[in-house]
Amino acid sequence: MLDSVRQIRWQDILDIALVSIILYQVFLIIKGTRAARMLVGVAVLIIVSVFAKHFQLHVMDWILQSFWSQVVIVLIIVFQQEIRRALAQMGESSFFQNFTSAEELKSLEEIVRAAVACANRKIGALIVIERDVSLKEYVEIGTPLDAKVNKDLLLSIFHPTSPIHDGAVIIRGNRVVAAGCFLPIKLGTDMRKSLGTRHRAGFGLTEETDAVAIIVSEETGHISLAMNGKMDSHVDMGTLRDILTDLFTIKKKPETADRAAAKNA
Repeated sequence: MLDSVRQIRWQDILDIALVSIILYQVFLIIKGTRAARMLVGVAVLIIVSVFAKHFQLHVMDWILQSFWSQVVIVLIIVFQQEIRRALAQMGESSFFQNFTSAEELKSLEEIVRAAVACANRKIGALIVIERDVSLKEYVEIGTPLDAKVNKDLLLSIFHPTSPIHDGAVIIRGNRVVAAGCFLPIKLGTDMRKSLGTRHRAGFGLTEETDAVAIIVSEETGHISLAMNGKMDSHVDMGTLRDILTDLFTIKKKPETADRAAAKNA
């Protein structure tokens, strides 16, 4: 035992540490996304492969071995969005990392006031706030702005006469980086038929990323909040402010923010 420990080189320790860090970052990127659920399926296939080899199920083992020989290509095709997102995210700083608390609170307050103003006037709106996962791929297909977060700016963007009012506004830090952005639409029977395109787009984005989506219905004027693949409807001004504050300024753990959302729902 002691001889085995002595044979460990510092390079081996460094190698294990680097691999652990890379795997941890990969899990953070895919956490709560479609890729995470797909990895569960891959884990099941690994278990079945071990079972087939142990009990000498030759046909099953041959099929699975043929699959594993092409697994790299399959993973690249299946996880192409996550791979692009991870590459785009490299070198980018975390959300609100360099901002003071006063700037954070002011930007969040402008977002809350804009959402409430849109709700009172029954103006449809979709405001997306970027967190750790980069939304660069959606920013690139929208109209670039790079403007400071401001209630009047958001109202002017979502006004029905604006040419980009139908798309989403993406906010990074205290800047509105793009408007008129098109997001993935959530399809499926698990969504209420009464939900419109904005709600489905906001919900769909939060299934694939850790972004927060604030949706205002132009029919009812109700505010909805989507994050982590879940949606809370009929969110009032105080609840919206509390949840955003917990998420972005106090730097609480994600489960703390989730508990705050559940408590105020």
